[in-house]
Amino acid sequence: MNDYSESLLVHFRRSEALKQEALGYPALDLNPRQICDLELLLNRAFYPLDGYLDQDDYQSVLERMRLSDNTVWPMPVCLDVPEKIGAALKPGDKLALNDQEGFLLAILTISGIWQPDKQKEAAAVFGTDDAALHPGVKDLYENVNSWYVGGTLAGISFPIHYDFKEIRLSPAESHRRFSLNGWRHVLGFHTDAYLHCAHKEMIMKAAREAGANIFLQPVAGLKHPGNLDHYTHVRCYQEFIKKFPKNMISLGLLPLANRWAGPREALWQAIIKRNFGCSHFLVADDHGDPFASQLHRKNFYAAGEAQKLVRQYEEETGIKMVAEEKMVYVEDKAQYVPLHEVREDMKVKTISSGELQRRLENGLDIPDWFSYPEVVTELRRAFPPRSKQGFTIFITGLSGSGKSTLAKVLMVKFLEMRDRPVTLLDGDIVRKNLSSELTFSREHRHLNITRIGFVASEITKNGGIALCAPIAPYEESRQANRELISKCGGYIEVYMATPLEVCEQRDRKGLYAKARAGKIPGFTGVSDPYTPPSNPEITIDTSEMTPAEAAQEVLLYLEEQGYIR
Repeated sequence: MNDYSESLLVHFRRSEALKQEALGYPALDLNPRQICDLELLLNRAFYPLDGYLDQDDYQSVLERMRLSDNTVWPMPVCLDVPEKIGAALKPGDKLALNDQEGFLLAILTISGIWQPDKQKEAAAVFGTDDAALHPGVKDLYENVNSWYVGGTLAGISFPIHYDFKEIRLSPAESHRRFSLNGWRHVLGFHTDAYLHCAHKEMIMKAAREAGANIFLQPVAGLKHPGNLDHYTHVRCYQEFIKKFPKNMISLGLLPLANRWAGPREALWQAIIKRNFGCSHFLVADDHGDPFASQLHRKNFYAAGEAQKLVRQYEEETGIKMVAEEKMVYVEDKAQYVPLHEVREDMKVKTISSGELQRRLENGLDIPDWFSYPEVVTELRRAFPPRSKQGFTIFITGLSGSGKSTLAKVLMVKFLEMRDRPVTLLDGDIVRKNLSSELTFSREHRHLNITRIGFVASEITKNGGIALCAPIAPYEESRQANRELISKCGGYIEVYMATPLEVCEQRDRKGLYAKARAGKIPGFTGVSDPYTPPSNPEITIDTSEMTPAEAAQEVLLYLEEQGYIR
């Protein structure tokens, strides 16, 4: 037996022994954010950490951006656990850490347990404790558990990935790749955006100035698997790197749970890139800002602060900051030039992210000067024009307002078109087949509507038409569905604004009469409220039009918006 085979056997026996040992420990199934953190702890991307921060290190990181031993580390990385688990643990205990399917990944030996002051953490990490001002603060308050545990880890297995395995490099693998390629200086580039011609020119300019090769390391999103956008991003990156000279650039995926903490985020990413073997790190003036990609939203952090912080710690972190320089296309020169070199007499051309989306939705031309044809082809596969997208029509209103009738007329019209598969999710049908165990409490009504939204999102994602016709009395339920389904395709909310007295006159089942007699408790419009939609795409009053006319209103809107032709 050779040394390599013997080391594998030792590792296997150790892992099996730990698995047997873990059977007697309390266990925690990690969420996607926690799995990302654990993977980067286990593969040493978070070096010098060998586990989760204990309370002393946590406090030191918040106050000084350093561990207790004075090593620079800007981001608290602790394991958050529910109160039920946290209150039952004590230092010295062991906790088995599983993936979402219960597969054992690691054993944590606990060194500390505490309840953090989340407001203090938010103020230190994000620069504010106001959840309304910063999405990172909102996520900390709403999605991070109230107890933290720290301790050292014994790894059993890395999280399992079935996608793009060849580019999911560990730090050891990236170091080895750079060494084999003879790369002494490597520029790390962190991104979660689609990359086009301007990005290539920007990266090449920075690499030339640094005398470095390039390691493009985009984030593998938390919403994967099942998120089409993830696969499209990676395929676009694979096409993008083909536009560089050979042996100039390498691609690797990073399973990082972004915090969007601005300057701290940038410094954290710089340390991670160093651990992957990079000597330089490309930093934008708005790096790590939660609003950096939102054109009509002011950035939260001051421009240049991220670059300043990364540069400040260069000697200690061992990675040099390279400032990202924006490039723009100058038509007179037919090339990209740095923004600061543009003169007033030069004609600059640009396409915003919103304009790119509009062109994709309408099947319009995307010029070669903006993006590469191969990248555009991948984008068109994932984001077809609206006439080929799936969409949901969500019809809401009081009982008797005409929801079901409109949905049935629309179903017939769409089936006549034979354009896309059509599914009717009527309120009564769903109650019978999907939510029969639910009551009519506020909580259960919300759950019923979000179940409808989930089914509709799957239909929409796969290119079909979902017709939903529940009462859906609460705005928060409808907004949750809008947010979910809009990521998959079109979402059109139709408010049936038929007056209550008209709905009562049409009541063939006598439900309103029974409700007013007290025989049906919690009846919407009588003893339970109905909140009208705040901003529906279409409002229809069927006391003033026939079902066919109402359907025509919807079809005209769909034609105007490009969903049907």
